[in-house]
Amino acid sequence: MKGKKLSLFVLCSILAVSLFPLKVLAAPFYEGKVIKIIVGHGVGGGYDQTTRVLARFLPKHIPGKPSIFVENMPGGGTVIAANHLYKAAKADGSVIGLVDKGLPFMQLLKPDMLKVDLRRFGWLGSQFPDAFLLAIRADLPYRSYADLLKAEKPIHVGTVGPTTTDHQYPLMLKEYAGLKCNFVLYLSSAASSLALERKETDARAASFAVLRPYIERGLVRPLIRGRVSEPEIDNLPLDEDLATSRIGKEIFKTFSAVNQTGRCYFTPPGTPPEVLAILRKAMAETCEDPEFKGAFKKLGFTVRFTPAEEIEKSVNFILNQPEDIVKELNKIMQF
Repeated sequence: MKGKKLSLFVLCSILAVSLFPLKVLAAPFYEGKVIKIIVGHGVGGGYDQTTRVLARFLPKHIPGKPSIFVENMPGGGTVIAANHLYKAAKADGSVIGLVDKGLPFMQLLKPDMLKVDLRRFGWLGSQFPDAFLLAIRADLPYRSYADLLKAEKPIHVGTVGPTTTDHQYPLMLKEYAGLKCNFVLYLSSAASSLALERKETDARAASFAVLRPYIERGLVRPLIRGRVSEPEIDNLPLDEDLATSRIGKEIFKTFSAVNQTGRCYFTPPGTPPEVLAILRKAMAETCEDPEFKGAFKKLGFTVRFTPAEEIEKSVNFILNQPEDIVKELNKIMQF
C-alpha cells in the first residue's frame, strides 16, 4: 500500500512539473543578471538622457528584473560604438546598443568604413519618431528660412560629425535648399548645444524634443523641418517643398525615413531569438508604462512606440536605394 502511495506521489510530482507554465520557467533567465546599454553619444545629450530614463523603467518589465546601467562610448559619430557592438559585445542578452540613427546612410555609402551590417542587429524598438529641424540663434536677424537664404555670409552649424543626422541634415539643406553654412564639430550633442548657448555657433539641427527647451527659452528659433512633425512646428516650411530639384526632394524623403523610426535600440548579432523576444516585449510594455511616459514628458519627448518590424523596414528601405539616389548621397554625405 505504501508503495502504491509513493508511486502516486511521484506520478503527481512529474505531472506538476510537466504542466508548470513555460513562461514561469523562462522568467528567471534575467534573475540576478546585469544588462549594459552602450550609447554611442556622450554624456548629457538627448541620446544619453533618454537612455538613462529607459534604464530606470525597463527592468520592471523584464522577467527576473535585472539591473541595467548605461555606458557611453562616443567617437567617430557613433561608429566606434557600432563596431564594438557588432564585433566584440556579448550576444547573450547582456548588452543593448544605441547608435546614431543616421548610420544606415554610412553603411549604404561607405560599408568599408563602418564594417557593420545593420540588418544583422536584433532590433528591439524605438520610443518615438524624431521630428527633425534646423534652428538658429534667436538673437540673429533671421526670422524665417527665407530670411536665412538672403544672408551674405554662411552661418556656423555645430554638429557631432558627418556620420550623424545633425550634420547630414544641414548638409542636405546646403546642397538642395540653398543654405549657406560651415560646420563646427563637437564630441557630443551636449557639447554642441553648449556651444550654441555660448554663441560659438549660430545654428543646430536636431530633433524637436532636443531643441524644444531652447526654443521655449527663446534661445533659438526653428526655421525648417522634415516630414515628421509635432503640433508646435507644423507651420514651418517642409524641406521637400523648398528643394530646388527633383533629386533633392527624393533625398529629403529618404532622409526622413530614419526620423520616422527615431532612435532604435538593438542587441548584437547572434542574440538568441528567445532572449530577443523577452527584450522586445519588455520594450513595448515599457513604452505603455504611464510612469515612463511621464518621465519622458519631463524631458520634452512624447512616447510613440515603433516596433522592431518597422525599424527593419526602414533600414532595408535606405539600404536598397536606387543607383541615382546613392550617387547623389555620395556627393553630399562626406564620411
